[in-house]
Amino acid sequence: MRRSSAETKAVILAAARERFAADGYDRATIRSIAADAEIDPAMVMRYYGNKERLFAAAAEFDLRLPDLTAVPRERIGPALVAHFLDRWENDDSLLILLRAGVTNEAVAEKMRSIFATQLAPVVAKTDNDPHEGPLRAGLAASQILGMALCRFILAFPPVATMTGPEVVAWLGPTIQRYLTGPAPEVAAVR
Repeated sequence: MRRSSAETKAVILAAARERFAADGYDRATIRSIAADAEIDPAMVMRYYGNKERLFAAAAEFDLRLPDLTAVPRERIGPALVAHFLDRWENDDSLLILLRAGVTNEAVAEKMRSIFATQLAPVVAKTDNDPHEGPLRAGLAASQILGMALCRFILAFPPVATMTGPEVVAWLGPTIQRYLTGPAPEVAAVR
C-alpha cells in the first residue's frame, strides 16, 4: 500500500514521538524510528533531514493553556495544576520533552521557549507587576516540571501514586502563591 507524502510524514512523526518517549533523545535513532514506522531510514532523512529536525517536529507542542479569565483569581494555581496534570497523563509529547530536556541542551532550549512563550502571557494576566511576570512564570514552571519529573519519569512512590485531586490540593496553593502572591522581601545575604 502506497502512502501519500502527508501520510508518510504523519507515520514518521507518530513513530518518532513514541521512540523519543521510550528511549529519550540521545538513545533514539533514525534507524529505530524508521523501523517502527516500517519505512526505509532514507525516507526519514528525506522528510526531516536529521534527528534534531525530526525531534523538533515531533516535539512541536502547544500547552493548550485554558482561558483563565473566567477562573477566580484565587483559583488560578489549582486550575493550572489540574490542566498540566491532565496534559502529562494524556499526551506523551511533554514527557518526550522532559526526558530529553534533562540531557540535551537543544531540547532544554525548546522547553524553555515553549514555557516562556505560552505560560508567561497567562501569568501576565494575573495583574501583577509586569516585570515580575517572567520570574513568576519560571517559578510556576519549576514546580510543574518538578512534579512531572518526580511523578512520571522518576516515579517517586509517594508522588507517583497520589491521586489527581491530591496533586492539585498540594501543588495548587504553591502555584497560586507564585502567580498572585506578594513578592517576598529579600534580605541581603551576609
